[in-house]
Amino acid sequence: MTGMRRFPDKTVVVTGGGAGIGLGIARRFLGEGARVAVLDIDAGDARTALEKEYGSRLLAVDGDCTDQETICAFHQRTVDIYGPVDILINNVGQSGRERSAPFHESDEAVWRFVLEVSLLSAMRMSRLVAPMMRERGGRIVNMSSDAAFAGDAGLVDYASAKMGVVGFTRALARELAPHSVTVNAVAPGAIRTRAHDSVPAEVIERIIGNTPAGFVGEPDDVAATVAFLASEEARFITGQTLLIDGGRWMI
Repeated sequence: MTGMRRFPDKTVVVTGGGAGIGLGIARRFLGEGARVAVLDIDAGDARTALEKEYGSRLLAVDGDCTDQETICAFHQRTVDIYGPVDILINNVGQSGRERSAPFHESDEAVWRFVLEVSLLSAMRMSRLVAPMMRERGGRIVNMSSDAAFAGDAGLVDYASAKMGVVGFTRALARELAPHSVTVNAVAPGAIRTRAHDSVPAEVIERIIGNTPAGFVGEPDDVAATVAFLASEEARFITGQTLLIDGGRWMI
């Protein structure tokens, strides 16, 4: 953990912050002095890992990030406790996982789920924080994926949703730039999370073989990049998408 404290008195929201990359991001901001509100379908891991150390600076709420009423109530609760949101991390997202399939065999219900959780959730949460950010300034960081750029087979819905995040990031960045709000995206590649436990070893080896850096990243690698984009150090960066994938896809 870095010794920097770039976010004292800042209110940060992390969707999907209950585990994996989102938990790493929440931990990073708490470690740098922020108040962090997490919304996840199961935020128990965040409470277990972070509540004892950070106490009242953590609000971890169980809830469905694709449900409009849930995110509205969560946003209002966050504002009531911590004040207006200074930094929004739209982290939540998911592929179809075990329901993923080659496109010609895929199910439209799975497409809709993937679009809801990976793209529309970011749009909805951003719309909630945008009015106050237009008045006060702020930071939004969206979670794309290098799958959007590489176009991985079997992940047509996920790649589509995550490239949608890139377009959303660029357009929203132009709208909010005059109000001292930056909007950027990060696009992780293979990152070691609990989901990797169910991936066959040969698949992981193939991923590593296609990664110039020669290893799988950690949630902290993503968290460090997100924290930079949310900091004052990145005040002149907006509308960008930064890949965090060990060089698998280079732009």
